[in-house]
Amino acid sequence: MQAIERLKPDAARRLEIPDATLPGLYFIIQPSGAKSWAVRYRHGGRTRKLTLGAYPALDLAKARTEGRAALQSVSLGQDPVAERKVVAPLPTRDLVGSVIDSFIERHVTPRNRPRTAEETIRILRSKVLPAWDSRKIQDIGRRDVIELLDRIVDAGTPIAANRTLAALSKLFNWAADRGIIDANPCVRVKAPAAETSRDRVLDDDELRLLWRGCEVIGWPFGPFVQLLLLTGQRRDEVAKMRRSELRNGGTLWTIPAERAKNGQLHDVPLSAAAKIVLGVLPRVVGQAGYLISTTGNSGVSGYAKAKARLDAVMLSLARTDAEAAGSDPNDVTLEPWRLHDLRRTASTGMGRLKIEPHVIEAVLNHRSGVIKGVSAIYNRYQYLDEKRDAMDAWAAHVEAIVSGTVR
Repeated sequence: MQAIERLKPDAARRLEIPDATLPGLYFIIQPSGAKSWAVRYRHGGRTRKLTLGAYPALDLAKARTEGRAALQSVSLGQDPVAERKVVAPLPTRDLVGSVIDSFIERHVTPRNRPRTAEETIRILRSKVLPAWDSRKIQDIGRRDVIELLDRIVDAGTPIAANRTLAALSKLFNWAADRGIIDANPCVRVKAPAAETSRDRVLDDDELRLLWRGCEVIGWPFGPFVQLLLLTGQRRDEVAKMRRSELRNGGTLWTIPAERAKNGQLHDVPLSAAAKIVLGVLPRVVGQAGYLISTTGNSGVSGYAKAKARLDAVMLSLARTDAEAAGSDPNDVTLEPWRLHDLRRTASTGMGRLKIEPHVIEAVLNHRSGVIKGVSAIYNRYQYLDEKRDAMDAWAAHVEAIVSGTVR
């Protein structure tokens, strides 16, 4: 038989390549790229096919040994297919869905931060399970992975395809480490989409529209976006802010380590402007004590719809302003932006206010950049006073932009 590694799948049909040494033994290559061994024989006047196992878990030597044993039983009047159905039904533990459940239970949940675990679980259950749930994980080949990623790209979500590849690679590495599969089919599969770092920063005119738009759409999303801008913290950190995290009379917000992206407890001094936004929030009764919530038991959500509504209000306000100034409102457009851009806007704004880079990093709860290496290990000073000055200066600058008095 020609070198197995050089055999390629045919997208149009399944290939069955006979073994030159053992008549009746075939190497099967599916259009998906999955490879396996099978024996063909006749029993009771009918042609039968016995699948021996997947390649490379079952190599050529083992396949010949098992194939020879199966053919010997046929010569004795036995039917290996019927015997296998009785003795060895398909183990559900090898199905992709079962392996994913085990991966989540034994690796994802206990070894990742909650937010990372939640995202990995979401990807595996929404992107992978619908495609492969009923298949054996040993039958998933490199071509299956590429075809799945192509479908996600074709759906218009190339970055989601990148994230799916990363989650799959972790899943298959874990499965290989535990002996469930012999090799990770994601090896040498390239990320479908190129990703570049964003540098979008909202300018002063956009910030004025943003603030006015937040006031128009109101609670809960309006105050939520205003707090993103004023604090410079991450979306989910602000969305899941709890009353129990406020200290020192509401002047300090402590984000616990389990909610921070880098796993480090983070103290965020709250400016007077931020306290005003928090102070006018309706108090929603709920056991969890979420501050920006419609139920009190979960943080604000539905970002996409709320963001689309805010975009529409901002555009309407911009066109109204243009018309009042004697310009054609139909010529007005707004450059797309994301909620995370507000964090970059706050960071950039503080830099323009001549705030030291290491203080800005402290505000953002970054642990790499200006202070790194040995200095990062031994410098445990939290810069709390410096952070408070920075947050107050940034909030005052935002207020000046909104009021039109910025210099």
